[in-house]
Order: sequence, then structure tokens, then C-alpha cells
Amino acid sequence: MRPSFLVNTMPETEIQAIIAAMHAGNLAEAEHLCSEALRRRPDDPDVLLLLALAQQQMGRHGEAITIFAQLARLNPGNSLHWNNYIGALSAAGDLETAERACREVLAVSPDDADLLDKLGVVQLRRRNPTGARDTLLRAFGKAPASPEIRIHAARACVECRDYRSDDLTRPWRDWIPLEPVLQYELADLKIQSGDAPAALELLEDLLQREAADLPARLLLANVYERVNRMADAEALLDDIVAGGSDLDAEAWREISHQRAQLAFRKDDFARARSILEYTEPRTDIDYVHFRSLAVACDKLGDTTAAMEALRIAHARQIEELKIVAPHRVEPGAPVLPAAVGRVTPEEFRNWPQLKAPDKKQSPIFIVGLPRSGTTLLEQMLDAHPRLQSMDERPFFNMLSSQLDNFNIRIPQDLGRLNQSDCDELRKGYLILACSKVPRRWDAQLVDKNPLNMLWVPMIHRLFPEAKFILALRHPCDVILSCYMQNFRSAVLAAACTSLERLAQAYVAAMECWLYHVDLIKPAVFVSRYEDLVADTPAQTRRIAEFLELDDPESMLHFDTRAREKGYIATPSYTQVIEPINRKGMNRWHRYREYFEPIIPTLRPMLEHWNYTVE
Repeated sequence: MRPSFLVNTMPETEIQAIIAAMHAGNLAEAEHLCSEALRRRPDDPDVLLLLALAQQQMGRHGEAITIFAQLARLNPGNSLHWNNYIGALSAAGDLETAERACREVLAVSPDDADLLDKLGVVQLRRRNPTGARDTLLRAFGKAPASPEIRIHAARACVECRDYRSDDLTRPWRDWIPLEPVLQYELADLKIQSGDAPAALELLEDLLQREAADLPARLLLANVYERVNRMADAEALLDDIVAGGSDLDAEAWREISHQRAQLAFRKDDFARARSILEYTEPRTDIDYVHFRSLAVACDKLGDTTAAMEALRIAHARQIEELKIVAPHRVEPGAPVLPAAVGRVTPEEFRNWPQLKAPDKKQSPIFIVGLPRSGTTLLEQMLDAHPRLQSMDERPFFNMLSSQLDNFNIRIPQDLGRLNQSDCDELRKGYLILACSKVPRRWDAQLVDKNPLNMLWVPMIHRLFPEAKFILALRHPCDVILSCYMQNFRSAVLAAACTSLERLAQAYVAAMECWLYHVDLIKPAVFVSRYEDLVADTPAQTRRIAEFLELDDPESMLHFDTRAREKGYIATPSYTQVIEPINRKGMNRWHRYREYFEPIIPTLRPMLEHWNYTVE
């Protein structure tokens, strides 16, 4: 049967012979048959196309590109030839010419979704994620039912730290099985966006069909560790190595990095450091490698080596931010943009009184600077049968972006919101929450997002009876821990590029919080990490009393509950499955020389919260 992409210029028997040779993997025979046919019909487009496809499969990209280019020029209205030409250029690594060809044909066919998709993928490979995102979202608008386009658009959004990636891949279960390369990319996307359970399901499904797929097996080993299945991760890596005579350098680097992470999980920091010092970074922008090395050095007490590794890590991350979010790191950029706005007393007095949920129907908000113990508090509350937490998501950032479309500034214009507006925003919040966790309607929702402390006015506008728990920890311990973390959020990543900038971010966030709490006076419980560690049962009882909960005993078994969940989507996922300990307290003292320059910046908050630097 003649393939639909051929134009019916050759005898059927010749077509069948060439295609049969290609299907049998006999590419040299297919090329020979094409050459014989071209001696009789030198310009036959069907023969040229099949010859180019055979050459491409043999890795002779230059010869294939020449033919694809010829076919595209001779048939300017045929998108198939342009797609083949652009695909061959991309496979050969000539991305500049591929992008130029995409733009040339899109000037004639601007609504061709496949060509927009190809352009977006090329832009991603050329490290232009913002341009790729715009192109691929446009392609998605033209072909919203295409899983391939949605996955590519989600990839660009993840690269840009754009929350729309989740929406683009939400129907993923309706798509599988996908082509192996595409299903692998979707799984990789899911782990990067914090959905390890989905990645696990995708990879296990893929490997049922493609058991020898090396990239999928390596990614699955990574996911096993991420969902706390360390024995499975180790066994899979051992199996890959045992049969790995043909493993390339890239695969060995990935295996080594995963071995280092497993060593971390066993508290074998010397081995983790040794592996990382021996192993090269995965890519020229792999700052995670140096951050992991810094943590290993810190655990071993080598503060000088830790700070040097962090210097390299942050320098590399700044270079990435210059590409994916340049406005975050340009001179004069606010360290925390959401901390800038303030509701004036007059504006607050003029807010109209509206109907709203009572305290039991409102979420409980856990806030505080990252690395202050917010995840620990979340897991404690989630262990109570009357409460339900969910993975951390920037819901109020999303709702604020929607209001931007109506020229409503947050927080200044919150008084303009009427009953209908607030009802719709609450509905939107609920939809977002339900997309992240199967709601138990007999349980009160716990929303843990550290930087929700910057959204107090908006939260109060929608949920005026909501209760807040502020997680507090020594500012210097918070800053050191943040400096050692890999935050996917562009805002947090930009705020963590130096200790000085982190100190400014800490003060900006706290000043914003303290101002609005003093003005709005929501119900707040301050949970000091040091008190929680010193007397966990007593502090737990106080939290339960504040939340009007019976039986606080269940909250003390949070580590068991966390292990049962299997997956926690925060940087502290390895810590909250352990009982409370004092490991993270006063760690900053070993780095005192690095903190001396920033203590004056922190002093107002140190004094306000009664922390010393002695």
C-alpha cells in the first residue's frame, strides 16, 4: 500500500520494494533501489523523498538535508517537505538554519501548528525558552488536541518557571501510550514540575513496552529515589551497570550523580563527596552538581569547600536566570516583587463588607520564609484526621495574574472586588486546590506555601476568617539553608544568589508580613522552630488549641504519615520522613565569618523576634 505522503509518481512495485527494504532495515538496498529509479526519473519527488529518508536513517544527515531542501524549494506549499527539511537540520545540529527555515515557511503559512511546534522546539534547543514558550503556546492555540504540542509547550513553560505547564499536561492519562521519546519527555517534565507519582506511572508503562530504553530506566531510578524507594533505585542502577558495556559518558555521569544522591540518603557524605568530586557536571549549566557537592562538604564540616562550591553553583544559576527570567536579575530588580505593595489604612477601611466562608470552611495557611520549618508543620497537620494538606503551589500568584487582565492591581485594588468577584476567585482557588489533591470534604484544607506571607491582603479578602501559622526559625539558619537549596521558582532562585541578597529578601518579606498583620489583624499562631524541637508535645498541643482540634497526639506521628505518603514535593522531602531532631539548629555558627557582613541588615528582624547572634 502506497504511503499517504507519496504523490503517486512511481510504479507501485518499485515503491513497495523500496519501502520493504527500509522496513527490513536494509537501508543500503533501499538506497540502491532509489538510485536505480532516479537514473530513469531524476526528479521524481517520491524517489527523492524515500532516498533522503533512507540516508537520514543511516546517519548521513548532510546528504538527506540537501534532498529535503531541494524538495521544499520545489514544493513551497507542501508542509511535509518543510517539516522533513527542518527536522533533518535539527537532527544534524544546524539549529540556526532550522530556525531560519521555520520562519521562512511560517511567513507563508503562519497558522501551521506543526511548523510552529518545530520552531518552538528549535528555540528551546537554542536556549531561547521565553521565545519558545510564546511560539509553542501559539501552536497549542492552533492545535489544542495535540499531545506532542502540549508536551513541548509545557517543557518551555517549565524552563521559564511558568505555572501553566501543569494545565497543559493535565489530560496526560488520556494520551498514553505515546511514542517512547514523547512519553519519556512527559515523564521528565512531570518530575521537574514536582509530580513524581505521575512520572513513575509513565515510566513503568513505557518500560513495559520498551524494556531496554536506557534513558527511561535511568529516569525511573531517579524517580524511585524521589518517592523514597531507595532499594528499588539501587537495584535498577546495579542492573543497568551490569549490562552496560555500551554505556556512554553521559549515562555514566547520570549513574554517578544518582549514586551520590543515594549515598546522601544513607548519610554517607564522604562517599557522596568523593563521587561528585570525581564526576563532571552533567552539562555546562549544571549548578545542581555544585550545590550537591556543597551540601556534602557542609555535612563533613568543610565550610570553605562548601562555600566555594556554592559560589560556582550560584554563578551558573545566575547565567541561567539571565536566559529564562532576565528581569529577575537585572540591576535594580526588587528582591521579592510581591513584598513591595502595601494596603494603606484608608484603603483597608474602605473595603466593603462581603459574605465569606467561616473559619472552619476556610483553609489554614502555613507561611514563613522557605526553610523555616513550613514543611514540618504541614506534615504534622496532615497527620491529623480532620486536616488535609496538598503539594505547594503558588495559587495566589495565579489568581493575581488573572486579575491583572482586568487592570486590578494587588494589593492596592482589593477594595474594588465585589461579592461576585470574590466568589469567583474562591471558586478558582478551589478548582486549583482540587487539581492538586483529591479533596476529602470532611477535612479542612491546609495550604502550605512559605511566600503566601506576602499575600495576606488577598488571602484575607477571600478568607477573612482564615487562620495563619507563621513558621519562625533563626534568620541566619534560614538564610544559610536557602543558600544551599535548589529552588525552581525564579523569584526564589534570584533571591538566593548571594547571602547579601537573601538577607534583603528576609527583611523585605518580614516587613511586608508584619505591616499587614498589624493592619489587618488576622488570627496568627507563631511557631518557633527552636520551641518545636525543644518540646514537641507541648508545642503541638498549642497548635491544636489554636486550630480548635482535638487529639493532637496524631500530629506527633507525622514522620510515619509522611513515609506512608511516599512523595513530598519540597526540597526537604528527605528530612520530614524522619522524627524531629536538632540537626538544623545553629548550623550558621560554622559560617560566622560569611555572615558578619549581613548581620547589620538582619538586625531589625533579629531584635524583633528575640534572636541573638552570640
